Formats: sequence, C-alpha cells, structure tokens
Amino acid sequence: MIGLVGILVIFVMVFGGYIAAGGKLGIIMKALPFELMMIGGAAVGAFLISNDIPAVKHTIKDIGKVFKGAKWKHEDYRDLLCLLFELIRLARSNPVGIEEHIEEPDSSSIFSKYPKIQADGEAVALISDTLRSASMNYDDPHQVEEVLEKRMDANMHHALHSSHALQSMADGLPALGIVAAVLGVIKTMAAIDQPPEILGKMIGGALVGTFLGVFLSYGLVGPFAGKVKAVVEEDGHFYQLIREVLVANLYNHSTNICIEVGRQNTPSHCRPSFNDLEEALKSVKQEAA
Repeated sequence: MIGLVGILVIFVMVFGGYIAAGGKLGIIMKALPFELMMIGGAAVGAFLISNDIPAVKHTIKDIGKVFKGAKWKHEDYRDLLCLLFELIRLARSNPVGIEEHIEEPDSSSIFSKYPKIQADGEAVALISDTLRSASMNYDDPHQVEEVLEKRMDANMHHALHSSHALQSMADGLPALGIVAAVLGVIKTMAAIDQPPEILGKMIGGALVGTFLGVFLSYGLVGPFAGKVKAVVEEDGHFYQLIREVLVANLYNHSTNICIEVGRQNTPSHCRPSFNDLEEALKSVKQEAA
C-alpha cells in the first residue's frame, strides 16, 4: 500500500506543481506516447540484452515486492525459533528420529506445524542440510559455519540480481531521454521554415524526452530498485537467523541458549519478546509431551 501511495504522491506533486505554475499538459500528452515508445522501448530492449530469461522472470516477479514488502513477518520469526527448538531438541534426544524430518521435510509432522516455512524451499534445505551435517559428527564446526556463510552469500547475490538489473535500467533512462530529445530536435530542424508557434511546440515536445527519461529514472525505476534491494536484505535476516541458531547448536550450547542467540539476532522490529517466545515454547513442549 505504501508503494502505491508513494507513486501517487510523485505524480500529484510533479504534474500538480507543473499545472499550478501555469504549465499546460497538452504538449506533454501529445508527445508522451512517442517519447515513451522510444525511451521505454529502448530501456526494455537494453534490459533484455543484458539479462537471460530466468533473470527477466525473476525481476518481473520481484517488482511485486515493492508493494508487498518483506515476506517474513514478526510471527514468522517466532515460528522459526519454535521450529528450530523442536528440531534441535529432537536431534539431541533421538538422533535417529530426526532423520525422517530432515530427509523428508514435506511429510514431517514438525515442519507441517509451520506451513509457511515448510513451503520455503531454501529455508527447509538450509535447516535440513545443516542438521544433517551435525549428525555426521563434523570435527570442526567452523567448517559447517564457513559452508553456510558461502551458501548464504551466494543466495543473497542471486536474490539481489533483480535490484541490480532495475538500477542499471534506471541509470540508462536519462541518457535514453536525451536520445529521444535529440531526435525531436532533428525533427524540429527539418521544419525550420514553420512559424515560431509551431516550432515552439515541436521543441517543447522534444524536451518531453529529456523530462521523461529523468522522471522515470529518479521517480520510478530507481526507487523500485532501492525498495527491492531493501526487501531482499530484510528477508535475508530470516535465513541468517537459521544460521545463527544452528551454528550455536554445532558448538553444543544448550537448546535454550541456541534459541536465545537466534532471538537476539532477530531484527528489532520482528524480534519476539522474551516472554512471548517463552509462551510459544511452552506450547511446543506441551504438544510434544
């Protein structure tokens, strides 16, 4: 919702201010379809040249994040801590019993309590692979920690590709606007024998290209890229929490300490309170009893 409000504010302030200053939309509206075709079409073409099909699909999908915001909410972090608590406790009390949950998480009775987490393939794989590594009795927990760090860096790099692609488009739009404006000037020069009032309108139409390129870059596409990056980085904290808790488990800290490490590393606006988490963990223990 806040994204739509922001777009509305941009258009109202820019065009409202132009009209309030005595500007007329006639020239802009007449030139807009042609300028938009040149600038927008060239930007889309350049985007397709610089990205493969999966990247294009990924970027189009990620544009929705501008309006939806982060995937993981406050209750999801609490659920994740409860899920990890159950899995770590089971892994320590029954190393054989944990295998059915990490080998077949889709049919796991523990994972199924948290359907949103269960539906996220990367979160499930990260948890399962790390617990599997722990069950293999790694001599050095630093090895697992290093593997996790590299894996998460690679995932973050991939997730941020759509933001970089949008930012590249935003960087190129002002230059494409100049290209459209130059073409408009060329058209005007070809009609130099026309009366001043006609030439004035043609020059005004040419300048719409410069305006449109800058407006789209700094008013829409650039902010879209920034928002996508912010959302991706915020969602990344969810997977970082998995890493923190499971690494603490590798160092054989108590289960409660592992979970508290995760709670303390949760972003402040999503962090469950100590009492809230304690109540949730009590419910988990009662269900398991």
